[in-house]
Amino acid sequence: MPKEYIVRLVFDRRHRSVALLKRNGTVIGGITYRAFHAQAFGEIAFCAVTSHEQVKGYGTRLMNHTKEFARTQDRLTHFLTYADNNAVGYFEKQGFTREVTLERERWQGYIKDYDGGTLMECVMHPCVCFTALPDLVRTQRLALDERIRQLSNSHLVRPGLTHFADQAAAEARADAAGQPRPLRSALTIGDIPGVLEAGWSPALAAQGPRYRLVLDGSEAPVDPTPATLHAFMAALLEHVKGLEEAWPFLVQVAVQDAPDYYDIIKDPIALDVIEQRLASRCFYATLEILNADLRRVCDNCRFYNAPDTVYYKLANKLESHINSYLTQHLVFEEERDGGPREASAAEPAAKEEPQ
Repeated sequence: MPKEYIVRLVFDRRHRSVALLKRNGTVIGGITYRAFHAQAFGEIAFCAVTSHEQVKGYGTRLMNHTKEFARTQDRLTHFLTYADNNAVGYFEKQGFTREVTLERERWQGYIKDYDGGTLMECVMHPCVCFTALPDLVRTQRLALDERIRQLSNSHLVRPGLTHFADQAAAEARADAAGQPRPLRSALTIGDIPGVLEAGWSPALAAQGPRYRLVLDGSEAPVDPTPATLHAFMAALLEHVKGLEEAWPFLVQVAVQDAPDYYDIIKDPIALDVIEQRLASRCFYATLEILNADLRRVCDNCRFYNAPDTVYYKLANKLESHINSYLTQHLVFEEERDGGPREASAAEPAAKEEPQ
């Protein structure tokens, strides 16, 4: 704004101004607004904080004091202002919105229109003290937190798990002594601190998945016990590895082949990693976890490569084969009972291959 225009705004007798001063008397910011008392709203005509004092909270303090003065002295309920592109973000942080709820007949013709500006509104609640707003929010947060503590134990901090670190240490000792590594054991869910207190019980785990497995060579579907589930997942992985479309996904992407791959893909995965996890017999506790890793193989490929590349199309075909295998080798309870089949995370819908 030209200096002459700013001076005319600030010294207009119809306007009110709130200035922000440092202890040495230096003015570092100010807001000028015009109050329309009959309409109970004000128009902010000028708002500025000196550039080297911005992003320090001065703008928020200045606006809060302006709101409080307008609420208590002028009895205003709304502020309207035209914000340029550089000021929209600031006004949004101060509670202004692009949606104007004030009746149009109350403000149209009273405020000046600006080309290229965004009309924004702030509603000032008559019972809120804006100079004490931080304390009010802090009090409400503490009250909400106290109420949550009465209903849950989410504030309790449990000791960390040592199960996996202990097993890794035992393997390291075995390697150092030239002895075979001990077999890894799974951690029982109930042994995790806080799980039982949260409402988990062995009965919940005993319910099991709502499907049965069709193993190659078996005459009828079988229940997913740890042994049958591992056999099924091993067969699924071998089937996927043997597909003609699986060759780009057998091993992890080499940095020399795609230097920026690990900068773009934050959670990489490949079939050799899945095979190692499956061999541990601890990682894939459910079929859904294995399925998620297989999906991530395809998702990562589609995220990194363009839709018209051969890799993108191979990922689509691979995922289609996974869907077909799961459809043919899973029998859900609703199918056995003759009812409608329920969708499962283990078998999401196949994605269409781009033409």
